[in-house]
Amino acid sequence: MENFVFALNSTVPVFLVILLGWFLRRIGMLDEGFQKTANAYVFKCALPANLFLSISGMNLYGEFDLLFCLFCIAATTVMFFGVWAGAWLLLRDKRLVGAFAQASARANAAMLGVAFVVAIYGSAGMVPMMIMCSVPLFNVLSVLILTFSPQVDEAGALLPRQGGTAALRSACRRILKNPLILGIAAGIPFALLGLQIPQMLRGAVKYVGDTATPVALLMIGASFTGSEAMTRWKSAAWASFVKLLLLPAIFIPAAVWLGFRESELVAILIMVGSPTAVTSFVMAKSMRADSALTSNTIVLSTILSAGTITFWLYLLRSLGLI
Repeated sequence: MENFVFALNSTVPVFLVILLGWFLRRIGMLDEGFQKTANAYVFKCALPANLFLSISGMNLYGEFDLLFCLFCIAATTVMFFGVWAGAWLLLRDKRLVGAFAQASARANAAMLGVAFVVAIYGSAGMVPMMIMCSVPLFNVLSVLILTFSPQVDEAGALLPRQGGTAALRSACRRILKNPLILGIAAGIPFALLGLQIPQMLRGAVKYVGDTATPVALLMIGASFTGSEAMTRWKSAAWASFVKLLLLPAIFIPAAVWLGFRESELVAILIMVGSPTAVTSFVMAKSMRADSALTSNTIVLSTILSAGTITFWLYLLRSLGLI
C-alpha cells in the first residue's frame, strides 16, 4: 500500500495539471497562438535548461559501472528500433508510426527515476548514470524515428516524403540543431570535468528549467480537441501497454540475468517501464508527428503507471531482487 500511495503521489499531480490545461483551453485562456508560443518556449528554452542542469550536476565518477552503462545504451537502442519496426509492421495508419514509436519507447526516466530510488534507498544510486546513458539517446533516436517516419500537417494530412539521402541529411541537421540535445551536450563537459556553474547563473538557469514540466503539461491538456483526441485512444492504449508492461517484461529479466540488483534494477525499471515522457509531446509537435496520439499516451500511461510501477516494484521486492 505504501508503494501504491507513493506512485499516486507521483502521478496524480501530473494528471491534475494536464486537466487544468484542458479547462483553461475550454474557457479560452489558452488559445492556439499561446499554445504555439508556449510549445516553442518549452522545446527551445525550458527543457534544454532543465537537461543542462541535470547532466552538469552529475557525479559520473562516483559509482561508474561499465556493464550497467553498456546495458542502458544497448537496451535503449533495441527498445526504440524494436518498437519502431513493430509500429511499421502492425499499424494500419502509417501516419501514426513515428508518434506511436516515440510514445512507446521514450520514458519519463529523468523525472521519476531519482524520486523512486531515493524513496526506496535514500540516495539516487545508479539513476544519474542511467540518465547519462539513456536520456541523450532518447533524444537522438526520437529525432531519427520522427524524421524517417511519415509526417503530417496541422490538418493531419500526409506531407511529401524526402528521399533517402535528403532524409539522412535532414536527420543529421535536426540532431545537431535539436535544442534538447544541445542542452545535454552543454552539460556533459561540466559533468566530466567536475566544473561548477556560478551560483547566480545556476539559479537563473534553474528558474527557467523548472518551468519546463508544468508548461508542457498545461499544453498537453490544452491540445485535447474532442473528437480528434478520442480517435487516438485505442492506439494510445496499445502504446501504453508496450511502455508499461511489454518492455519491462522483456528487459527486466535480461537485467536480472546479467546480475543487476537493488538501485541498478530499479533504475532500469524506470528507464524501460515509466510512463511516456512529457517531452515526447513537445518533440512530436515540433517535428510534425501525430501530437494527439502522443498526448493521449502521456495521459493514459501516467494514470496507469501508478498501478504498473507498483506491480513491478512489488514483484521485484517479493523475489528479493531489490
